[in-house]
Amino acid sequence: MTSVLTLKSSILGEHSSSSALIDQLSNRYIAQHAKVVSRDLAAEPLPVLSAEVILALQGGDELSEQQRKVFALSNRLVDELKAANVVVIAAPMYNFSIPTQLKNWLDLVVRAGLTFKYSEQGPVGLIKDTKAIVVTTRGGIHKHAATDTQIPHLMVVLGFLGITDVEVVYAEALSMGDETAKQQMDAAQEQLAALV
Repeated sequence: MTSVLTLKSSILGEHSSSSALIDQLSNRYIAQHAKVVSRDLAAEPLPVLSAEVILALQGGDELSEQQRKVFALSNRLVDELKAANVVVIAAPMYNFSIPTQLKNWLDLVVRAGLTFKYSEQGPVGLIKDTKAIVVTTRGGIHKHAATDTQIPHLMVVLGFLGITDVEVVYAEALSMGDETAKQQMDAAQEQLAALV
């Protein structure tokens, strides 16, 4: 059975284009009897990386109660990632970058010894046989432009974890007129349907 992890990161709630696309994709997976685990990183915020969080991720007996909670949460997020055959990531563009909410998730799952390790040849990703689908929504047009820092960043981080099979679905120009936005959303839906 396919196991899917979906990650929403939009702060726009029910008005989010990326969340709408993720929901439609999730429904397609559910219709195929896949196991789908969903996380809304904006509705259920994760801790921001700090000195306290960094220490928490190292584990040990000297952690405060709050640090133990962070450590347990990070372990749970890593377990969800490891259990997934497919990871679906909603990455709306905010000020030419990924949302803070998605960055917080990355900071809690990129962990030495669990999701990557260092070898004599350099870092080795430990998340194997996992496909990623990145759904990115933008108000303007940025694909393959210098202003698109999101996708290169995500490709580096996912590759670092061992996830090299990555499909990117773009819905751009969503603030450039209703007709254009509808065309872009329809095209993104078709592309996502073809991936399931």
